[in-house]
Amino acid sequence: MLNMFSKIVVPYDNSELSKKALDTAITLAKQDEGILLDVITVINPNYAAYRYGVYSIDPIHKAQLEEAKKMLKDLEQKLSELPNQANTHLFEGSPGASIIDFVNSEQADLVVMGSRGLSGLKEVFLGSVSHYVVQKSPCPVFIVK
Repeated sequence: MLNMFSKIVVPYDNSELSKKALDTAITLAKQDEGILLDVITVINPNYAAYRYGVYSIDPIHKAQLEEAKKMLKDLEQKLSELPNQANTHLFEGSPGASIIDFVNSEQADLVVMGSRGLSGLKEVFLGSVSHYVVQKSPCPVFIVK
């Protein structure tokens, strides 16, 4: 039924909307076992340091990295129950640009993402990130609200 999509990318930051986006992507992927699901998380320690006036980003970076690794490890259990191939990926840098770079390099067919992400110290994605992805993506973007 969804033979036009073979690779789905889900930017994930553990926010409620990213959880809904992942559930939507899983539902889509289950319709065809040949669909590959890639879940990606992007941390941006420079943004957190700028926002909170921290001059040394090393402790923030380590905390973000550990939190992201734990989050993806927990997520891998859920993904292992799928009949589809599913992978998790962790990147550092600008969230929007990292998502688009991944979509381009993997030649994804669809991006499924929340309209907004987390805020505060845990912030990974912003509403501006989903806007950036919609504008720059070479493939369709399904925004979950």
